[in-house]
Amino acid sequence: MKRSLSGQVVLVTGAARGIGEHTARLAAARGAKLALVGLEPDRLRALAEELDAAWFAADVTDQASMAAAVEGVLAKYGRIDAVVANAGVASRGTMATGDVEALVRTVEVNLVGVMRTAAACLPHLIASRGYLLIVASAASFAALPGMAPYCASKAGVEHFGNAVRLEVAHHGVAVGTAHPSWIDTDLVRDAKDDLPAFKDTLRRLPPPMGSTTSVERCAAAFVDALERRRRKVFVPRSVFLMYWFRTLLNSRLAERVVEAQARRSVPLMEEQVRTLGRGFGANTAPRLPGPAEPEPPSFIANRYHR
Repeated sequence: MKRSLSGQVVLVTGAARGIGEHTARLAAARGAKLALVGLEPDRLRALAEELDAAWFAADVTDQASMAAAVEGVLAKYGRIDAVVANAGVASRGTMATGDVEALVRTVEVNLVGVMRTAAACLPHLIASRGYLLIVASAASFAALPGMAPYCASKAGVEHFGNAVRLEVAHHGVAVGTAHPSWIDTDLVRDAKDDLPAFKDTLRRLPPPMGSTTSVERCAAAFVDALERRRRKVFVPRSVFLMYWFRTLLNSRLAERVVEAQARRSVPLMEEQVRTLGRGFGANTAPRLPGPAEPEPPSFIANRYHR
């Protein structure tokens, strides 16, 4: 059943750019009241002014920071009806040669950040009998070399969502997991620009594993999920084939196919990461700028609310 978003309070993490930004725009166009959470204050402020939304500079891996943001949302709107746990990053490099702090940070943001977001928001979603949409990935179903932390985090996110769904169903709260393949965002474009070997690997993969979908199409699928409280979201829809054939994708036969290509692509990728000299893309903000101390809720409420 489709529900109107008009007047609904929707909190979006990772809202400064990419999927989060476009989902916020479309949800606002459908009448939702937006709370934008992210690590880039200037971009958040500009988007909030455009959408007449509240915004909060918060790190999803910091519980105090997320709690302060949620308190700010409640001070502004009085409730939370839906949450899009979208914040995510993708590190550069393999486990053998990559920057271990960047690799670990990927899991912290993508998995632990979702857990902290859920912990901060679920009491209020229970109160509103709301909806939690957790952004996983097509990488929840299949692994690629050079993406070990990302694949691990997204597989974890899927099963986290599956378990939380069972925990809160009796409260009337619905939980969905979204599984986009490659989306035309800064995150994906940066990876292609930084690592020609990665771009070449994608070119060789069959669809939907190797295809790229527009961010607008992804945002439309997410907003549809908010309206219909969907359990699973696949972007593009053909990703559902990966979901159903995941056993085959992780079989020894499939591994042999990928291994044959990895013998050439992995050494190239590792050399390109060494030359790059950084663990994340140019447009990734893995942490808040400046001191990590969170602002108290009252200060955030005064600063970010009209």
